[in-house]
Amino acid sequence: MSNGVDAKRLYVPGLAGLYGRFSPYSYAVMRFATGAVLLPHGIQKVVEGRIPGLETVIAGKLPAGLAFGWFAWFLTCMAVFAETIAAAFLAIGLFTRLMALVIVIEMAVIIAVFQWQFGYFWTNRGYEYALLWLVLCLAIMFRGGGEHSVDARLTREF
Repeated sequence: MSNGVDAKRLYVPGLAGLYGRFSPYSYAVMRFATGAVLLPHGIQKVVEGRIPGLETVIAGKLPAGLAFGWFAWFLTCMAVFAETIAAAFLAIGLFTRLMALVIVIEMAVIIAVFQWQFGYFWTNRGYEYALLWLVLCLAIMFRGGGEHSVDARLTREF
């Protein structure tokens, strides 16, 4: 057994050393990738000036009384926050549980309000991709930053 990997259980026992060597880093890679893949979506909204367009889309989904007030602006800011700050913090593992929760909430809203009507497949504007992020972030929220995170260096975490 090499670092918790039982070579006898593997179809290719010679891979036990490789699996044992890199398995301690697998969670950190998954957490980093989850944040790092979401981050460009937020950066694109900021750099390319898509925030007013996003606010218009969000306002179009709200009841008339809320559509043109501060609430659409607030939801837009929260979406941009989730896809920039929360994604970056998730990638490095800082305030991991809280940032994962922020992304879980955003993805739940995206699925329920914007993508459910299109069905499952992302190729048809469906919720497949958002659901993947939601599930990954839900798992990360329960697990926390892990050993290879900024949270691990702090004395407390959320």
